[in-house]
Amino acid sequence: MKAVRYHSYGDSSVLVHEEAPRPAPGPGQVVLQVAGTAFNPLDVAIRAGYVQQDFPIAAFPHIPNYDVAGVITDLGDDVTGWAIGDAVIAALPPIAPGAAAEYVAVAADALAAAPRTVDLADAAALPSVALTAWQSLFEHAQLKKGQTILINGAGGAVGGYAVQLATQAGATVTATASGRSASRVRAYGADRVIDYTTEPLADAAAGQRFDVVLNLVRTSPQETAQLAELTVDGGALVSTTFPDAGNPGRGIRVVTVYLHPDAAQLADLVSRVDAGELKIDVAARRPLTELAAVHDEAVTGQVAGRTVLIP
Repeated sequence: MKAVRYHSYGDSSVLVHEEAPRPAPGPGQVVLQVAGTAFNPLDVAIRAGYVQQDFPIAAFPHIPNYDVAGVITDLGDDVTGWAIGDAVIAALPPIAPGAAAEYVAVAADALAAAPRTVDLADAAALPSVALTAWQSLFEHAQLKKGQTILINGAGGAVGGYAVQLATQAGATVTATASGRSASRVRAYGADRVIDYTTEPLADAAAGQRFDVVLNLVRTSPQETAQLAELTVDGGALVSTTFPDAGNPGRGIRVVTVYLHPDAAQLADLVSRVDAGELKIDVAARRPLTELAAVHDEAVTGQVAGRTVLIP
């Protein structure tokens, strides 16, 4: 099969589109013929070797990309509930042999049936980011109806799902986004959108505090402290980016989110897509052979929204 692999850590030039062995399913696994795989910025940091402490590659060559949509072609031993030909999606562990390939092996217990209402390749834009949004809001922040939430970085992939899910949960949503993303974030249901490129967040908040602050962008220690200041006493400051925000006091819970695959949660998200309650936004569809270029564009800030790569 054809796959994009890298044989060592390095810049984007280590990504090579080449022949690779087609995987066979182990016990409890299936093999998918990949219809689409979504780019995640974390793949850039893993490939460059910046996060080896948390995400070490066990063996090279390594195939990146941990979001996948595809069709089951092979069943391993002890797999029940799935059949060859089923269209499915999954979020893989970030350092597992990935989906930037024609075929990938996936644990059967990570699978959910693909949405019926969107193109199968586009469904690859759902798993990891929608799960991150769900787990941030409801497992960690414990968001409830009637609460207020600030979503910092709502224009990104996780942010878009977070706005939709928080709105559907009955929260009052304030979101930060650039001007180019503002209309999309409003369409997702945000009650207020702050353009962080023209107005500092602290000024825009004007003394308001929020029951939940969800941070989805990298922040300096000073910016993290400002987000804590915007959190009510006893509220939740939840982030996907900072490893340690310390103890801001006032009873604020500080949580750093690490995604864990959950097939039941993913199936619920799929049901929302099929019911028209959750929109999958795909900014670009590109051939898998352009993955190195996507990595370079992401580093320079040219990748906005979800990019789906087609083998």
